[in-house]
Amino acid sequence: MADNNRGHDRGGEQPLKGTFASVLLLAAIIAGSWLGVYVLFLARG
Repeated sequence: MADNNRGHDRGGEQPLKGTFASVLLLAAIIAGSWLGVYVLFLARG
């Protein structure tokens, strides 16, 4: 019962940081695209 946290220590922290950074980068690209489309919509309107 005391070994339930085996494998869940600091060994897996680095790939999670990379995944989080990738998700943030993808979200920034998507948000920038939407913002660009909105600005284009306002400029043409």
